[in-house]
Amino acid sequence: MDTELTGKRVFISGSTQGIGFATAAGLAAEGASVVINGRDDQRVSEALEKLRSLVPGSDVSGIAADFADPGQVEVLLEALGSVDVLVNNLGLFEVASFAEIPDAEWLRYFEVNVMSGVRLSRHLLDPMLKQGWGRIIFIGTESAVDVPSDMIHYGATKAAALALSNGLAKLTPGTDVTVNTVLGGPTYSTGVADTVEQIASAQSISPATLKSSLVRDSSLIQRFIEPDEVANLVIYLASAKSSATNGAALRADGGVLPTTV
Repeated sequence: MDTELTGKRVFISGSTQGIGFATAAGLAAEGASVVINGRDDQRVSEALEKLRSLVPGSDVSGIAADFADPGQVEVLLEALGSVDVLVNNLGLFEVASFAEIPDAEWLRYFEVNVMSGVRLSRHLLDPMLKQGWGRIIFIGTESAVDVPSDMIHYGATKAAALALSNGLAKLTPGTDVTVNTVLGGPTYSTGVADTVEQIASAQSISPATLKSSLVRDSSLIQRFIEPDEVANLVIYLASAKSSATNGAALRADGGVLPTTV
């Protein structure tokens, strides 16, 4: 399938590892010019080196910025330039008791999980509309639909980002600009893998055994999702082939959600 992404300029927030990095590698392999992002220069430099090794000859660059700091975001936006495809991938998550989550943590989650997408989309949507083509893709989660009781701050802020995506799509009627969300499921990202290894070591069991025990009963694929499996759907939505998909929430959740739509 010709994705027609050659020469398109892409920005992916939070893309030095996990789904964001897999998306960067996939889009670079399709010929896109990819700009990645991480919290600091070292993370970005290491990810760029890995990308260039995975996709020789790729056009990749990076901008470091911590999206919890509005000042750093403003500097990033000034340096970013024209973008054809925006992937709002960045997101914080953790397991925490609702009663023990202070206001400051709620605000930090809102700042990163919601406002990162607000600020980037506000900056880039109008130029996309003026140039007549563009893609904005939010990396969401099934937790935005079925909010987990031990991650309420995560689920609530990702639900807000899902609503943001749907609302932005309503600003694009009659154009070749689309805004969609990919609802990922439990994904074996670098962060999850590191956590599994730490817990397995503490419990004196193998990481593979612990990983298998953590697969949800409701999962239809009965395993963790790999980051590139989510990235494949993102690449499709970034492509010209997805022109009839707008304002949608598409699932790459491994069948964890029990609903039909």
